[in-house]
This record gives sequence, C-alpha cells and structure tokens, in this order.
Amino acid sequence: MNTVLIIGAGGVGHVVANKCAQLSDIFHEIHLASRTLAKCDAIAEDVKARTGRDITTHAIDADDVEATTALLRTVKPKLLINVALPYQDLNLMEACLQAGVHYMDTANYEPLDVAKFEYSWQWAYQDRFRDAGLYALLGSGFDPGVTNVFTAWALKHHFDEIHTLDIIDVNGGDHGQAFATNFNPEINIREVTAECRHWENGNFTTTPPMSLHQTFSCPDGIGTYEIYRMYHEEMESLVKHIPTIRRAQFWMSFSPNYLKHLEVLQNVGMTRIDPVVYNGVEIVPLQFLKAVLPNPGDLGKTTHGKTCIGTVITGIKDGQFKAVYIYNICDHEECFREVGSQAISYTTGVPAAIGARMILEGKWGGKGVFNMEQNDPDPFMEELNLRGLPWTCIELTEEQAKSLTVTK
Repeated sequence: MNTVLIIGAGGVGHVVANKCAQLSDIFHEIHLASRTLAKCDAIAEDVKARTGRDITTHAIDADDVEATTALLRTVKPKLLINVALPYQDLNLMEACLQAGVHYMDTANYEPLDVAKFEYSWQWAYQDRFRDAGLYALLGSGFDPGVTNVFTAWALKHHFDEIHTLDIIDVNGGDHGQAFATNFNPEINIREVTAECRHWENGNFTTTPPMSLHQTFSCPDGIGTYEIYRMYHEEMESLVKHIPTIRRAQFWMSFSPNYLKHLEVLQNVGMTRIDPVVYNGVEIVPLQFLKAVLPNPGDLGKTTHGKTCIGTVITGIKDGQFKAVYIYNICDHEECFREVGSQAISYTTGVPAAIGARMILEGKWGGKGVFNMEQNDPDPFMEELNLRGLPWTCIELTEEQAKSLTVTK
C-alpha cells in the first residue's frame, strides 16, 4: 500500500493534500501532521468536501526527532512529504533514517539564526541514506524543482551542452492587500533581503541584494514587470550536476509597493532575525512581523492575475548556438477554484505531489540524496501537463536570449 505522511499544514500542504487525494490509485492512504492539529483538520475537511477522500490527521512537533520517528513508525508511510519550515529539514531527514522511510521536500535547509541557503547540510546525508537503502529527493517545488527539471529536460532533448541559465519568476497577481507575502513571510523576507549570488566562470559572485534589475515582458499577454537578480538554491545544484554551465542567474519580480514597504521594514529593524528583549521577553522581530502580516494561505480568495515562471537556456547543439525558453503560466483564480489556494502555493504543491508520485511508482529512485535534475525529466514533464501546470518551450535568437526578451 502506498501510504504517505505530509508534514506541514500551510498553503502548500493544503495543495499537496488535495492533489494527492485526487489520485486515489496512487496515494492509497494519506496522513497529514503539523504542530497545530486544527490546521490539519481544516485541510482534511476541505479535501473530503472536494474529493470524498478521508485524511488522517496528527499533531507533531517536527523539531522533535524522537516524536517524529515514533509517528513514522506508527503510520508506516512509504514516503514523508516535507512541506514544513526549512529549518526542520534536517530533523525530518534524521527521523526518516531512524524509521526507514523515504524523504522529499520542496526547499533546502536553512539555519534558524543565519539567512544562509545552501545544500551542503543535506548533501552531507548522502552516505547515510545510501547505506540505509533510502531515497531522499530535495527541492520538489517549482523553483527549486520544476526549474531544475526544465533544465534537465532541455539538456536531454535540445542541447549537447548548456552554457547559460536564467531562471525568471514573475508573479503578476494582485492580492488586494497593502503589504503581504505570497508564501511564509519569514522565509520570503529572509530570502529577498539576503546577499545576491550568481554563478559565473566557475564561482559564485556576491553582490548587494536587489542591486541588478531589468524589465521583463512575459509571453501570452501576462504583462511587463521589473525583475531583480537574487540568489536561489537551485543554482547550486544545477551548476554541480551540469558542469558545462558558465553562468547561472535567478530573477524575481517585485512591485514598487512591495519594495517600498520592505525598505521601511528594514530601516526600522523589523526584518532582523536576531532576538531583541522587549518587556523582559526575547522576541525575533521578523517572527513577530510574520505574526501580524496576512496569512499567505488566506490570500487565495482575493488574489487575481497570473504567474509566469520559466528558464531561458543557451548552449550548443551539433556545434551550433541554440537558445530556448521553457515556461509555465498559472492563473490564481483557477487555482483557487480547484483547491482553494492561490497560484504561489499551487505551483509549489503540485510539483511536490508529482515528485511523490514519481517515487511511489518507482519512476524515480535510488539510494542516497538526490536533486531534481539527477532524475529522468520526461515522466515529470508529462505529469506537469496533466496535473495543472502545463508548460511551453519556444526557441529564441541569440539576441533574445542575451536580453531576456521572450516575446516578439
């Protein structure tokens, strides 16, 4: 029996639970756990109403390895789907090793007290997962995740060598709030305010956050947006596993309103991740800010517009220059109608469910710790088209690729 345990009951967990429940022939038994049982119960109730499927819920502190191991041994899942906080990745990997359960997540581990994003901590588990005969899949969201698979698929079908990679994440949605983040505010703001790193000529080069930007016009009439270069973890694994890449950059769109609010919050110290003492109590300003900002999981009702996430890839094929743009466009309102979530949660949750399917069906597997691009991209790409994230691949001229111009 294919039993899965989903840990995390936020916006992404909501989508993962619904998308797994839609495939009763693959996901035979679904369990959902989080620190707050009421959140799990609310998701289970929604899934029941939409699909008729029952989900078993549990309360768990994912920081507690012993308790999580005990839950895994009780539930006996084939796979743990981790959509909890990235601070908890290592503890959940540890519990999987102790209980003998395969593991997957959607984002790399981050230390709680340092805004540092890299795979080294999780890659260090390679030998232990290999020796245990277990499979750990890292980063099965959209970026990281689908963007890795787009790149691997392009290498398999369009290139002999990939030389440059530009990952471009545009959210053309409007949630109607004065200021809100589209996923966990704490993680979002840590990521955006961190130093930028991009890969060039064999090294990561560091630049100030948000210091390089340009306009980008999305295809299919989505619109024109200002995109900012920043660091994202998939670059680290992609340049390792596709060593012909000479330059890799990640770009994300931000509205002037978002940047204005963020600047003010930074200037008054609200984005700090070190504790301060207030009335004799230690609080972390960014964690307090998260508590007062709108919950991203509640934004689906008011969000309209579309996302456009894709990769501009250049390289050579048969000795000739070649460039492609592979992208997905996702509609916030359509996502809400299907699963009750906005497109940011949807574009992360759907790939997580697809990655889980790849593992349960044996299409992806092995012993050790793997990133997305190390697997066969074809079945995953096929599932994207079937499960709500259809993609398009177009060829670009050299000038288009250089200027990141993907429209005519």
